[in-house]
Amino acid sequence: MTGTGTNQVIIVGSGLSGLGVAHFLDRLAPGIDMLILEKGERPGGAIRSWHEQGYLAEWGAHGFLDNVAASRELLADTGLEREAQKAPLGSFVRYLCLGGRLVMVPQSPLKIAASPIMPFPGKLRVLADLWQKPIQEEQSVSAWAAHRFGPAIVPLVDAVFTGTYAGDADRLSIDAVMPGVRRLELEAGSVIRGLLRRKKQAGRTAPVGDRGPAAAKRALPSMVSFPRGMERLTEVLATGRHILFNTAAASIRKKEELWEVKAGDRTFRAPVLVLALSINQSLALLREAALGEPPPVTAVPEAAIVNVVMGFTDRARIPFGFGYLAPEQEKRFALGALFSTHMFPGRAPAGHVMLEALVGGRRHPEKLDLSDGELLDRTYADLAQLIDLPEKPCYVKVLRPRQGIPQLEMGYPRLLAWRETMLRRQAGLHVCGFGWEGIGINDMTKTAKAVAEAILAGRGEATGQAEVKGVYF
Repeated sequence: MTGTGTNQVIIVGSGLSGLGVAHFLDRLAPGIDMLILEKGERPGGAIRSWHEQGYLAEWGAHGFLDNVAASRELLADTGLEREAQKAPLGSFVRYLCLGGRLVMVPQSPLKIAASPIMPFPGKLRVLADLWQKPIQEEQSVSAWAAHRFGPAIVPLVDAVFTGTYAGDADRLSIDAVMPGVRRLELEAGSVIRGLLRRKKQAGRTAPVGDRGPAAAKRALPSMVSFPRGMERLTEVLATGRHILFNTAAASIRKKEELWEVKAGDRTFRAPVLVLALSINQSLALLREAALGEPPPVTAVPEAAIVNVVMGFTDRARIPFGFGYLAPEQEKRFALGALFSTHMFPGRAPAGHVMLEALVGGRRHPEKLDLSDGELLDRTYADLAQLIDLPEKPCYVKVLRPRQGIPQLEMGYPRLLAWRETMLRRQAGLHVCGFGWEGIGINDMTKTAKAVAEAILAGRGEATGQAEVKGVYF
């Protein structure tokens, strides 16, 4: 089979980004002619849930915060807001492994300042940010944090980005992972000063009814998932979509006014093409298409992890909260663990609880070569030193995701700049997906909406001003 006619829009990839673009296009322009090409047998990409014997775990994302408008719109549009399970940050805590024990980290900055997670001199050093001049050049996360706030804060920062990227704070770029905070620092000369200015400006423009302690309490978001797992989100978004499965895009090219996508012996054509793939899959197609200046890198590094799922009887005394993270300096076997049945009830049979421990990451890929049995034994031994687990797990499963987590390391901003320049010259082409603007659900839904709006406006998507994201443990 060869030609298949012409569509208005072709979307390559049926992960959250591709499905999100399709959803917002359909909402903004009902009846628009779209075709989604998917190389696999199922939609959802890295979002995938595991169900067995009454246990529910995740291969990929475990949830998202409800503090981004595009994600809230998806929930409202699809009716999923009625199904959503929410774990409010105001009611839950996270723990850090420090000195071989779990230490609670409150979500309030004032309470953090009073907590034992940093020595007193380290807390005082944080205030030196007010006088510390910014370094203009790109920096790693750990170097930037040490310069601005002092070395005592680096283990805490390391834990945050271990939890987010399974990454290495010595390699991740602060300009890439927190561009909004970096912009505040450069504009105000200090992160603290920039945040105070931003808060003051927001107070001037906020409606009177939104001020005061109640507004501050409402500002803390909730972690969101679903009783059937995160895969429920992409399952609903894929319903009714024209998706061709087992159809892998081999190449793309522009021919006159149409984009052509070759997949096996078939060619698909449309004036608008959206590459909604993980960053390295997109880069492979873009390099082969030779659309001008080649990208500054052939690929970005990825961090592979395994999810060690363990179910216990309720004799296990798991602390209440989201879970814990372990900075690299602690030399633990696991990067941390999610207390899944605390966050989202119903993920284990009655009378049981479940932990999901993450192992591997950018710093320790060698751990992924261990057998399932050794992974389970070593993970249990590690967690049992921190949590009261009097019995070995009665249910175990090792989930090994095929897709790694893209790492936004030093040099990543140059790649984004290259993409922006390339897209300005290639009318009708849009590039989004896992790793392009970040790796979170909210990053992808926000970009998917921007891409849909840009397509309908007949322009390239505007990058806009980098958002200042909250840091939550």
